[in-house]
Amino acid sequence: MAHRHVLDGVTVLDFTQFIAGPACTRLMAEMGAEVIKIEVAPNGDLCRVLPVLREGRSAYFVQHNQGKKSVCVDLRNPDAIELLKGLIAQADVVIENFSPGVIGRLGLGWDVVHAVNPKAIMCSISAFGQSGPLKDLPGFDYIAQAFSGVTSMIGDPDGKPPLAGLAVGDVGTAISALAAINGALFHRERTGGDGQYLDISLVDFYFHAHEINVQTYSMSGDTPHRSGSLHPLVAPLGIYQAKTGFIVIVAIGEQWERLCRAMERPDLREDTRFATPEKRLENRETLSDLIEAWLGGFESDAAAIAALEKARVPVAPVLSVAEATNHPHLIGRGTVRTIHDRGVGTFRIPGMPLRFSDFPGELELTAPFLGEHNTEVLQSRLGLDDARLAALREAGVLVEARR
Repeated sequence: MAHRHVLDGVTVLDFTQFIAGPACTRLMAEMGAEVIKIEVAPNGDLCRVLPVLREGRSAYFVQHNQGKKSVCVDLRNPDAIELLKGLIAQADVVIENFSPGVIGRLGLGWDVVHAVNPKAIMCSISAFGQSGPLKDLPGFDYIAQAFSGVTSMIGDPDGKPPLAGLAVGDVGTAISALAAINGALFHRERTGGDGQYLDISLVDFYFHAHEINVQTYSMSGDTPHRSGSLHPLVAPLGIYQAKTGFIVIVAIGEQWERLCRAMERPDLREDTRFATPEKRLENRETLSDLIEAWLGGFESDAAAIAALEKARVPVAPVLSVAEATNHPHLIGRGTVRTIHDRGVGTFRIPGMPLRFSDFPGELELTAPFLGEHNTEVLQSRLGLDDARLAALREAGVLVEARR
């Protein structure tokens, strides 16, 4: 039997909004799962009102909800809860990112999900997790980033830490959730056992991203601090001023010798200030000045990058979003994807980051209008007839809108 993608046949009941949850379920839709997005009446996912808006339709929402079906219900109504229990009974995965405890108070917590459908896997995504002293605090990406010690490592040491200009934590947590869900699906299929509950948090993802800072503190007792454009523990590694822009250079191990050759400065290898990794770190500001003086001598940044590439020194220009979006490598790989939405029109979004040799193409996906699939889902899965659907709309249990 042919499959449209690796998660073909998997049904996901998606109670998420904003980014961390929707980014996870968007990837599941990209992988062929049927994702039924449950939106809270009357307005649905709060991202539907975030910019950029065109004729009342949010490109932000469209990006994070490709390939999903929308069912919009009034969760305060007992009839809606009974409908959702019926959908849970047919789901492989239930995923939510309400504040901890909310899904339980709605009557759809893990105890209910597991009782209704023992095979279902339930994943909760939150800022701080479902346990611990902070679990009941409201939180977003930047909140978890600050609590995890990550914000303290970003920016100029003499200024305030800056906000990251993208949702690293939300998207990273989404991929963590995807990994856990796929692992739980594999375990269920391999053992024939029941589903399980998954507790995924932004603070766990962010803290896990400390590749060296935690061990450095633990081993030495010294607290790492932000160091601006130069790496705090390795040199030369950082962002350097070139003739007109900025360039990232990583020259560790044998790459240090390659950098010296590219600079036509073999003497630097014997210079006592730079003879060992420890000395290069100790004198990283002086070394940075030498590198920047050399970069500034080229006729262009491109010429400097070409010289470093020729020497096999890892190097990259610091591209703007516009430059990256138009880069032929990112376009050629599909990292940048052009989509056409029925409301917003044609625009570009990040593409699918997961690649499969058996499924090299992209699925044709579109984001739903609010409640667009109320009838389709509830008729096909629960057998509701037109009269029952009309009564539910009249009672405000079901909501539909073209936005």
